[in-house]
Amino acid sequence: MIIIPAIDIIDGKPVRLYQGDYNKKEIVAKDVLDTSKNFEYLGAQWIHLVDLDGAKKGELVNLNVIIEIAQTLSIHVEVGGGIRTFEDIKYLIDNGVSRVILGTSAMEDEKLLNKALREYGEKIAVGIDCKDGYVCGRGWLQKSSIHYIEFAKRLEKLGVKNIIVTDISKDGTLEGPNIEMLNELKKEVCMDITASGGIRDVSNIKALKEIDVYGAITGKAIYAKTLSLEEAIKVTREE
Repeated sequence: MIIIPAIDIIDGKPVRLYQGDYNKKEIVAKDVLDTSKNFEYLGAQWIHLVDLDGAKKGELVNLNVIIEIAQTLSIHVEVGGGIRTFEDIKYLIDNGVSRVILGTSAMEDEKLLNKALREYGEKIAVGIDCKDGYVCGRGWLQKSSIHYIEFAKRLEKLGVKNIIVTDISKDGTLEGPNIEMLNELKKEVCMDITASGGIRDVSNIKALKEIDVYGAITGKAIYAKTLSLEEAIKVTREE
């Protein structure tokens, strides 16, 4: 399992939201690039960037800082939030982004998803963000009638290899990840699953490792210092 520290971006600043609520925003560091460099220094292999302005607006907003990070760091960068066109995907990958995460566009534009998968394969991941078991889009502001397991099965048939699963009710709460939801999903699909939302401490990392997910995204726990990134990485490498 890999640990992927997260940086959510609003107005070019690193922030955290509580349960996806844009009105509950907390600036967690001074600078996005410096924060990214620190994660690299501490041993992260990947960094997870989310353009929250972009997710809400439906187009990339914080593109300059994202590209600066991708071109500055020597580790992998994955990016989500507001990516709605093939041109966006191509631009990000051409400029150093290792993996592009589609969310709303994967729900609403199967033609785009198919084209992206044909062109870029495993460089495309899909974010499954859900509340009460149903998938949400448009910066988590719009709940759909699609159940998360049904959506994951559909994505697997299309050839998606990597999904990032967030229980919105857990995100930013430090209450622990939704292990039950992840276990149910693992029974139904064979994709790489990255868990996101709710991680508090190293015991949560051990629990996720136990159920054998591909990765764990953590943001608030690192900023709140309830989780040491170095310790989390060390745990994932233990036999």
